Amino acid sequence: MVLTANDVDRFEASRPRLEAIAYRLLGSASEAEDAVQEAFLRWQAADTGRIEVPEAWLTKVLTNLCLNQLTSARARRETYVGQWLPEPLLAGDPMLGPADTVEQRESVSYAVLAVLERLSPNERAVYVLREAFEYTHREIAEILDVTEAASQQIFHRAKKHVADGKARTEIDEAAARRIIDEFLAAATSGQTEPLVRLLTQDAVAIGDGGGKVPARARAFEGALAVAKFMRGLFKPGAAKRALVGGSPAVHATTANGDPALVVVLDGRVIGVMCLAVTDEGIAAFRNQVNPDKLERATERWAATDHGEPLLHVF
Repeated sequence: MVLTANDVDRFEASRPRLEAIAYRLLGSASEAEDAVQEAFLRWQAADTGRIEVPEAWLTKVLTNLCLNQLTSARARRETYVGQWLPEPLLAGDPMLGPADTVEQRESVSYAVLAVLERLSPNERAVYVLREAFEYTHREIAEILDVTEAASQQIFHRAKKHVADGKARTEIDEAAARRIIDEFLAAATSGQTEPLVRLLTQDAVAIGDGGGKVPARARAFEGALAVAKFMRGLFKPGAAKRALVGGSPAVHATTANGDPALVVVLDGRVIGVMCLAVTDEGIAAFRNQVNPDKLERATERWAATDHGEPLLHVF
């Protein structure tokens, strides 16, 4: 069917919310954009004049598209080279979605997105729709074609899994910058002990290179192992400069609401390191270096004022 201008406007008004839902469900900005575009094609083919509540209709269509995508994505990730991490979103990216409540902010954190990967597709959908977008269980039941009681049960189960798997402390922008400064000072000191003092005893460091950029297949575990890795990572060396083609600049920002380092070379983001901070210290470093997952970050970086770098590495 041919859409009217009003039909297009109604869809475009929903696009930011749809993209934010799809990103939380899929952990990928590019896949989220594809899912929303497919939802638009379904909207275009529908008899829109008979759709009483466009928002509900679009959410149902999009969610089910994402559920189908999650099923196939699980199979692909079983053969993924190395560790799989979500695609990071830099501060201010509209795909981060609503951030009015603690629950909404947590739902898009790297820590929670990593936990969501271990949930079933239905658990992930119910958690995202309820916790991040405040849909009622009646609305969720209609979207997923389950009973309201089933939606409530799925949500409680998913929320327990998320609570067991995350240990994040919400911090403001000033605190995030202070943590970054302390970490960089320790990482570039050439010593291990200052880093160990900043970490929790069970700290981990995970890297996602997607088989395209060198990254350890298994996570570093424990404060000492992580500290040694970070000390080596920030140690200058000609071989490292040759590997990446120069001396990248390191900037402080937030990504998915967490303190983060953005590594930039010739205007291109080549790495985003998110820090998971708890009351006891830094509990995790999640380092995204897969170039396929940094295209949106590069676009966002080019469109924003990011100031002078904190340092140049290598």
